Amino acid sequence: MLASDERPNLTETFKRLISATGPISIAHYMAEANAHYYGARDPFGRPGDFITAPEISQMFGEMVGLWLTDLWMRSGKPALSYYVELGPGRGTLAADALRAATRLGFTPKVHFIEGSAVLREAQRQHFPTATWHDSMETLPDDGPVFLVANEFLDALPVRQIVATEQGWRERVVVHNGERFLPVAGARDMTSIVPAAVAQSETGTIIESSPAAAAIAYEIGARLKSQNGAALIIDYGYGETRTGSSLQAVRDHEKCDPFTDPGQCDLSALVNFEEIGRIAASLDLGFSGPVGQGSWLKALGIEARAEMLCKANPEKADETRKALHRLTHHDQMGELFKVAAMSSRGWPEGEGFGA
Repeated sequence: MLASDERPNLTETFKRLISATGPISIAHYMAEANAHYYGARDPFGRPGDFITAPEISQMFGEMVGLWLTDLWMRSGKPALSYYVELGPGRGTLAADALRAATRLGFTPKVHFIEGSAVLREAQRQHFPTATWHDSMETLPDDGPVFLVANEFLDALPVRQIVATEQGWRERVVVHNGERFLPVAGARDMTSIVPAAVAQSETGTIIESSPAAAAIAYEIGARLKSQNGAALIIDYGYGETRTGSSLQAVRDHEKCDPFTDPGQCDLSALVNFEEIGRIAASLDLGFSGPVGQGSWLKALGIEARAEMLCKANPEKADETRKALHRLTHHDQMGELFKVAAMSSRGWPEGEGFGA
């Protein structure tokens, strides 16, 4: 794996590509930029560019582990089962979740879907005997799967379509000699725009993520064929909306998505309504989405926080701050959503209310 300063300069690569073949789609730009970004570094934690929920506190992973264990128990405690995580970061979530699960007798075989050699090495520190895959295609299929995707779908490329006076056009990236810019392209996309938004005013943007939909279908097909459940946690929305949600983060600050591609994390809000439609099309159970805060509280994170405060009073203030950050509506509590897919006939997971 090349160090980040040894890898090809993506800005120059994009400039040459656009000069030679014309504008590239937003989806192409985002896919290449994130592949470059994640392939070169460990972006997590305070030394990196952003902090995810598992890095904030062990409590997050523990609640995930309890959720999975409860489902395992209520589904009959299958002897052979698989813990599968998509994009497991440093392995922190899996470590916390499976530590909690093991205490209650749930010891699934561990499989990670991870394309970054840098992050695989970090995960190997926690799970030296895990099995790694480049995609879900090579996962075993002889037992139920308990799958977790935390902040995974948001990094997948989105297609953007914008309303113009000439109709709907795919949004593309150009270079004006000084910088990259998103503009309306020449390709007519009017025929695929949903009727509900077809008459929107000029400048309206709609997003879709064929890549996220494909992953959701693949998860659902696996649950349908071999049983199990999938927990999806990400920032997103429960009802389809208009507007661009593409954003970039570097050094824990938002930045311009069209500056220094490959040097910052690009993401977009996840459409949970679309995931629900996919689950329904496969005759799967679907719960949520609900706010991360209400889900964590329903699973008992507040009680767990108090236990940790009593056990480690010198860290009580840190623990309560982490609880606030994970659950409060003005932090991650409402922006981040939780949803679950499950095989038909399996019990519904906890935390989703009546």
